[in-house]
Amino acid sequence: MSFEESSIPIVQLAWERRLGLPDGAMGSAAAGTGSSTDRLVKTEDAALTLSFIRLWGRSVLVGPGWAIEAASGFTDAELTDHGTLLGLTRAQGGHGLGTASLYFADDLPLNQPAAELTVSMDNPAAARLESHCPPDDVNEVRLGALEHKFTLMQGEAAVACGAYAQWQGLLARLGVLVSPDQRRQGWGQLAASVAAHEALASGLILHWRADVSNFAANALARSLGFDWAGTQTTVRLG
Repeated sequence: MSFEESSIPIVQLAWERRLGLPDGAMGSAAAGTGSSTDRLVKTEDAALTLSFIRLWGRSVLVGPGWAIEAASGFTDAELTDHGTLLGLTRAQGGHGLGTASLYFADDLPLNQPAAELTVSMDNPAAARLESHCPPDDVNEVRLGALEHKFTLMQGEAAVACGAYAQWQGLLARLGVLVSPDQRRQGWGQLAASVAAHEALASGLILHWRADVSNFAANALARSLGFDWAGTQTTVRLG
């Protein structure tokens, strides 16, 4: 399914609020050239991170003034490369938080289970699932930060959880975690579909974020029907 063009300003507004930009700033920014003259910048001298966001050709750089000045000679494509931001901040103790793909959806096909399904909305069920998953997966999804959880159960066993949290009052940040012994069986797609349709029913636009190196998470987003919109590259400053 394709993302409606009329939904783009809503996503941009959410990011403008998150980044402390004036309403409409991302919509009015020039797009397509990838040069520093078209780039929005937000100077935050007390910032603990340097972050570069690209959405539908618009780009925003947020961080301390010295970092923004150092980045002025680089193109958008270069700043999307995590290595570039690390190089700019190495002397200030910069260390990587990675580059993430950003996906959005304003509608998704309904994924129906093949048999009757038990869904738990209790936090303990999601916590049990996390206890059986690798720490890297748990830390990336962060179910604890997602208020609305929908855990798929097989008897007493939690096999997958789809969850979301409201983001800037406009978007639903979606996350999915699947038990290692239940992967590649469609549980992740089903759990994501349950959480996504609950969020859509609440009037929210869906937001999916996945590290570019997490091939499974990126493939799941595309299989669900999310549209890729850009990237976020971030380094933490020492």
